[in-house]
Amino acid sequence: MQGLKPSQLTALNRLFNRRFPAEDVYTVEQARELALLSRAIGRQIGLLIDRKGRVQTVIVGKAGSILIPELPRGRSGGERLRGLRLLHTHLTPDGLSQEDLMDMLFLRLDAVIVLTVNPVGEPVQWQAAHLLPTNVNGQGYHLEQPRPWDRTTAQVVGTAEALEKDLSRRAESSREAENKPRALLISVAALPRIIQERNLDELAELARTAGLGIAGRMVQRVPQVNPRLIMGRGKVAELEVLTLQGRADTLVFDGELSPAQLHNLADITERKVIDRTQLILDIFAQHAVSRAGKLQVELAQLRYTQPRLVGKNRAMDRLMGGIGGRGPGETKLETDRRKIRERMARIRKDLERLRRQRAFTRDRRSRQGIPLAALVGYTNAGKSTLLNTLTRSEVLVENKLFATLDPTTRRLRFPAEKELILADTVGFIRNLPKELMDAFRATLEELEAADLLLHVADASHPDLLQQISAVETILAEMELDRMPRLLILNKWDQLAAPARAELADAFPHALPVAAKTGEGCKALLEQLEMRLLHQATNIVTEISPSLN
Repeated sequence: MQGLKPSQLTALNRLFNRRFPAEDVYTVEQARELALLSRAIGRQIGLLIDRKGRVQTVIVGKAGSILIPELPRGRSGGERLRGLRLLHTHLTPDGLSQEDLMDMLFLRLDAVIVLTVNPVGEPVQWQAAHLLPTNVNGQGYHLEQPRPWDRTTAQVVGTAEALEKDLSRRAESSREAENKPRALLISVAALPRIIQERNLDELAELARTAGLGIAGRMVQRVPQVNPRLIMGRGKVAELEVLTLQGRADTLVFDGELSPAQLHNLADITERKVIDRTQLILDIFAQHAVSRAGKLQVELAQLRYTQPRLVGKNRAMDRLMGGIGGRGPGETKLETDRRKIRERMARIRKDLERLRRQRAFTRDRRSRQGIPLAALVGYTNAGKSTLLNTLTRSEVLVENKLFATLDPTTRRLRFPAEKELILADTVGFIRNLPKELMDAFRATLEELEAADLLLHVADASHPDLLQQISAVETILAEMELDRMPRLLILNKWDQLAAPARAELADAFPHALPVAAKTGEGCKALLEQLEMRLLHQATNIVTEISPSLN
C-alpha cells in the first residue's frame, strides 16, 4: 500500500464495501470504478468475491501481476470449490495469463475473471475461466473467449454449483461402487516412462491391498527431482485438477518423500499425502497377527516417523532439567521425540527376547537333525500356495501383496519316516524400505538357519526378471547370497508353450511348478529329498546371466 494517496486508499475501502451481482460479473458502474482506480494507481487490483456477491478481500498488486495472499483452509470435501471467484484488472490488452489459471487451479476458485483497462482508465473487455469435471482436450479448465466489458451475463454461481454437484455425484457413485477411500498415484523420477508405468502398476496393487480405490495416476519424468515439492509448479496444478476430477482424498507417491516434501505437498493440496514406504508400513500393520509381527511393524513405523516430526532445530532441543537445560522445559516436539525413543527401546528389548526364544527353537530342531528349507521370493509369487500344496496346510492365501506377513513353519513328511521343516517367510519387494529390513531381522533369521532357500518366482509376471533380480539383491544385502538355493518358477500353468520354452532356456536349473494344480510338485519333492535328506552336496544354483 506504500505510495498510495489517501483518496486512493479511501476508494479501495469503498470497493471492499461494494455488493457485486451473484451471477453476473459486475455492474457497469462497478466496472468503470474498478478500471479507473486501477489505472490511477498504476497497479492491478483484485477482488475475491463470495457467492453472495460480498467482497472478502481487496488485493493491490503490481503493474504486471497480482499476488493472492494465503487463504483460509478450503471448504470441507475434496469435491468442493473454494466458494470464491477472483475478479482482477489487467493494464494491458492481454487476457487471462497462465499464472491466473494456475492460481485458479491451486486455490480451487469458482472462477477467475480479468477486466482489461485502456491507457485512459476505461474498461475494454473481460474474460473468464472455470474448472471442468473432466479433462477436455487435455485441459482441466474452460477458457472463455473475451467479451465486451458491458456484456456481463456469466452465470458464475450457477456454473460453480453445477460443477460441485457433478463432482459430488461422481464421488458418491465412486464411493458406492468401491466403498473405500480413493487415491491418486504419482511417479516423479528420472527413469524411463515405461519403467515408471510398471512401478505404478505395482503401487496400484499395494494401494488395493491397503484398501484404497484408484482414482487415477500421473507420471512425470524429470532430470532432477524438485527438493521442495518433488515436481514443478505446473505439474502440481495439474495434480490438483486430477485430484479434484478423480475425487481423490489421498495422494500416493512412488518412492520415498522427504519430510519437507510431505509437509509442503499436504499444505498445498490440502489432502493426505503418503509415500510408498508409508503405504507398505500400513499394509504390514494390517496383516501383522503375531506379537513379534506387531512389534516389528510398530518399530518400523516409529523409525520412519521419528525424523519426520516437524518443529524446532535439533540443536535447540531442551532436556528436562540438568545443566543448561533448566527453564521452560520440554516442548511438545521434544516430548514426542523422547516418547518415541523410549518406546523403540522397549520394543527392541521385547524383540530380543523373542529372538532368543526362536534361537532356542532352532537349536532344538538342529539337535534333532531335522533339515530346514525356507521359501523366499517376491511378494504374491505363490509361496503360501506352494506351502499349502506340499504340506496339505491351510495357510492364508490371497491374490494380494503381503497377504502373509508372519512366518509359518510346517513339517513335510517323506516315506521311510523322513521329514523336514518348510518355512514360509514374508515376501520381498523392490526397494524394500530400510525401516522394514532392520525391523524384520528377527523374522528373517529363519532364512539364516535354513539348509536350503527355495526362491519362488511368478513365471507369468511380465517383470519376472526384475523381480528375481530384486530378491537376489535383498539376499545379498542380508549376506545370504552364498546359501544353497533352488529357483522355482511358479504359475507355470499360466504360460503358453513358447513362453515355457524361452524360460526353460533362460533358467535351465529352475524347477517349473504350478502350486495351485500340483503340477511339478513331485519333481520338487524329489529335489528336496535328494538335497536335504540324502545329505547331497548343496550347490548354489546360479541365476541366468541374462539378468545382468
